[in-house]
Amino acid sequence: MQHVEESWSRASTVAALAVCCALLAGVSSARAAGLDAAAIGEATGAKTTVADDGVVRIGWKRDDVAVTVDGVPFPASAGLGSWAAFKATDHGAMVMGDTVVFRDEVEPAIDAAFAHGLEITALHNHFFYDEPKVYFMHIGGHGDPVKLAAGVKAVWDAIKERRRAYPVPAHGFGGPRPTPGGKLDADMIGSITGLKPAVNPDVVKVSRPRDGQMHGTPVGGTMGLGSWAAFVGSDALASIDGDFIMTGPEVQPVLHAMRHADIHIVALHNHMIGEEPAFYFVHFWAVGPAEKLAKGFRAVLDAQDAVK
Repeated sequence: MQHVEESWSRASTVAALAVCCALLAGVSSARAAGLDAAAIGEATGAKTTVADDGVVRIGWKRDDVAVTVDGVPFPASAGLGSWAAFKATDHGAMVMGDTVVFRDEVEPAIDAAFAHGLEITALHNHFFYDEPKVYFMHIGGHGDPVKLAAGVKAVWDAIKERRRAYPVPAHGFGGPRPTPGGKLDADMIGSITGLKPAVNPDVVKVSRPRDGQMHGTPVGGTMGLGSWAAFVGSDALASIDGDFIMTGPEVQPVLHAMRHADIHIVALHNHMIGEEPAFYFVHFWAVGPAEKLAKGFRAVLDAQDAVK
């Protein structure tokens, strides 16, 4: 009887392993089948290339605007190329990419990405003394490969539409500009944001520290871990600028909240290496009535808090 039970146990184990191997083989086969490069090309309207590892890539060389770097005419092929790469996954595909943007293209590109379910994962510069200023916006996403491709196309189309309407990149956001030294109601700003205001000449500043670790050592707001916003101008017309600290899961909700509040996203990057948890920072700018700006900043804090 014991021999029969042992044989049955071995047979069950072998059967279970066979099922697992079959499932893994199915996943491997699905990945090996790769992505439909033609479908991605049709969805993006761009020529595709397929790498040896099955990654499907598209590119767009930004030669529509003449750029100089340190006074040197800069060929687009030397580093002004937008690209997106698609890789098969167990549940469709993932996309990663880098998009060349001039300053007045950033918001149309971000809004198009969000409208099509893509994520913004970085926004930074690659050069010094470039004219006009060039930035690089990294995107990502997971899901149906054709839908992801359509999202990339929407981002690139938004950029192209901006350049068709205004061939020369803008040098400002436009609109009225506040004058430093006006009357700012610090108590109102503190009440709306829920943070204690610090009043300096011409500036009202609020901040919220955060705790983390660097190489096993506890660090906090005094070491640069915190979100802050500085108000300049008057109650009627003020500017707000600042820095917002986020963990990975908080990044997209914070960025969405900023765009909903008409806050300009001007940089997205990390400040440290080796911290726990990993933190990211978004820098921002906006102009408007101080009350509206304070409410917008509070809404961003609320979006972050909702993730916890």
